[in-house]
Amino acid sequence: MDVRNNRRDETGASVITANRLLDGRIVWLSAQGWSELISHARVFGNSEIESAIKQASTAAAARTVVGIYGVQLDPDAAGITPLTVRERIRAFGPTVHPDFAPVETQDVH
Repeated sequence: MDVRNNRRDETGASVITANRLLDGRIVWLSAQGWSELISHARVFGNSEIESAIKQASTAAAARTVVGIYGVQLDPDAAGITPLTVRERIRAFGPTVHPDFAPVETQDVH
């Protein structure tokens, strides 16, 4: 089991996240690869997330990211929203003024 996120339940849904090696940005596994936007993330059932993490870690594209792990989603939220505050900050941006936030790029890796 992925030990980074011990809040993941046996039921529910999760997404997979990592940090891009090139610039350290937070990325989410989408159907086309790694995206900077959690809204593009592929949603997995918690029963299949461990095998999806293992597959993402061993894929050739994994050499572009580090720290791959699953993030439990909030079942009561509208849209793809992580359950924990830490992951919400990672998903939706820093807790600083928007002028100091990183600029989004449209690339999906």
